[in-house]
Amino acid sequence: MKLLLIHSDFIEYEVKDKAIKTPEDTSKKKDRLEEALTAFTAVEKVDEKSPKQAVKQAVDEIIKTAEQLKVKNIMVYPYAHLSSNLASPKKAQEILIEMEYELKQKNFNVKRSPFGWYKAFKISCKGHPLSELSREILPVKEETESLKKERKLSSDWYILTEDGNLHDVGKFNFKSHENLKKFSFYEKEKSRAVKGEPAHVTLMKKLEIADYEPASDGGNMRFYPKGRFIKKLIEHYVTRRVVEYGGLEVETPIMYDMQHPTLSEYLQRFPARQYQIESDKRNFFLRFAACFGQFLMAHDATISYKDLPLKIYELTKYSFRREQSGELTGLRRLRAFTMPDVHAFTSDLDMAMNEFKVRFDLSLSVLENIGIENNDIEMALRTTKDFYEKNKNFILDLVKKFGKPILVEIWDERIFYFILKFEFNFVDLSEKASALSTDQIDIENGERYDIKFTDKDGTIKHPLILHCSPSGAIERVIYALLEKEAIKMSKGEKPMLPLWLSPTQIRFIPVGDEYIKECENFSQELNKNEIYKIRLDIDDREESVSKKIRDAEKEWIPIIVVIGEKEKNSKKFTPRFRDKSVVDISKKYSMKELSDLVIKNIKGYPQEPIPLPIYLSKRPKFKG
Repeated sequence: MKLLLIHSDFIEYEVKDKAIKTPEDTSKKKDRLEEALTAFTAVEKVDEKSPKQAVKQAVDEIIKTAEQLKVKNIMVYPYAHLSSNLASPKKAQEILIEMEYELKQKNFNVKRSPFGWYKAFKISCKGHPLSELSREILPVKEETESLKKERKLSSDWYILTEDGNLHDVGKFNFKSHENLKKFSFYEKEKSRAVKGEPAHVTLMKKLEIADYEPASDGGNMRFYPKGRFIKKLIEHYVTRRVVEYGGLEVETPIMYDMQHPTLSEYLQRFPARQYQIESDKRNFFLRFAACFGQFLMAHDATISYKDLPLKIYELTKYSFRREQSGELTGLRRLRAFTMPDVHAFTSDLDMAMNEFKVRFDLSLSVLENIGIENNDIEMALRTTKDFYEKNKNFILDLVKKFGKPILVEIWDERIFYFILKFEFNFVDLSEKASALSTDQIDIENGERYDIKFTDKDGTIKHPLILHCSPSGAIERVIYALLEKEAIKMSKGEKPMLPLWLSPTQIRFIPVGDEYIKECENFSQELNKNEIYKIRLDIDDREESVSKKIRDAEKEWIPIIVVIGEKEKNSKKFTPRFRDKSVVDISKKYSMKELSDLVIKNIKGYPQEPIPLPIYLSKRPKFKG
């Protein structure tokens, strides 16, 4: 069962049309509840196996939240959109009726909107940190022991400052750290549901980067030529940085046997997050990380202590996670995504911690060079109380490298496979946070997968494993870049992708058809460098110069050069620079000077030709 709990000033609905063949009988077409906790509820197939347990757990969860909020009014609202794995209508209705009954027995004022109808509704969300909570209910008999323990796991949240002091999140003075405040409350309350369309969704469509694919499952996107181009450049850049770091690039299958003895135990912890398929009477799941393939590969390898740290890398195309439908939005949270994943196999904790620091620096550097700078991100660190107490100086060194306070979650005891994890998180315009770079020290899976190495004294040991994505999912990096520009736009600043990622770096605009040839000649002169080729195009459409300039501005073209008689004769140009902070806007440039300026800014980045026809008149218009 999926729950979305909204603390609301009011919730009101009006019944419209039948959503199923035989909806629930209802004489009440409209209703409203003031000062309510609204429980949007999707009953799933798994709930049919143990409906009483599903009801009990859902009711317990709703009551716990209602008591926290000091709310007596509850609206139970059937909401199928939270899941793609729904129970039968009959069973779902029975469970919802039972939930209503049990809540009334606990002295709550309960209303339930009728089942099986399309309804118009209005809701006014309170907007505080506890006002939006999403919950996933699994019948107890489906849970593994580790999941049961995980539900009981308690943790404390702190802000760790560069002086080494831990501050309670609720008492910390967030002055000058507004983004950290937004991130901390978002992370602590775990509210992942999406209220409105994020800013980057409008931008990704407008710029013809990506869009939803209605013929696919939710969270599976289509990328247009510009979007595929940007994605490819980031993939190439991250891969090159990992290979320079020492990563050995491999490729592994995207599907694995659900009955594999090593994998099945791990899978039980994520029963609702799997895509499953059947082949030759065997059930397979689609991977949600590169771990499975790389660990099985390492299990079969002969590894010496001399090989450590052994770094194995794959850019997964794709990883799959069946995220909750209510959380899917644009490029921020997907069900199919491209994840750079580099594992390091280390001999002991000392080696693991040293490697952790190296990869921490790598992650910061990768994000910064892509265009996500330190002041764009917030850091979270998760660990156990025991590890924190024993390794305070190590953790403090990471905070000092990061250069500002971080959010720390400390568990009373370890329940996950890792003892230490960091994440760099981006906080977007709608104040949602998303993890980009991450690394973990895993102390379980070396033994679980029976991965072995021969130590100096000839003994056979299991390695500790580090799990790192130095950038995070490539799609989410694009999300962060677009949201960063949306934040600039909200402040009245011009948005722009980094020059090395811009599909077109320079656009020539002829003042008339007779100057198209001159644009071609200047294009050749601009690209005399043998190593770096500037991506340029020519707007040869039958439009006015002012319209062409406006269109180039809408496309975020970094440099616009208008070509007319004066430019033809003088060979000097006054470009329109989108980013005026790094250039002299009053200066006239030769083609050589303009070429040198662009090359200076794209050195060290992957080089790819322009992904569309050079002449704008020959370009298709993709839906955007």
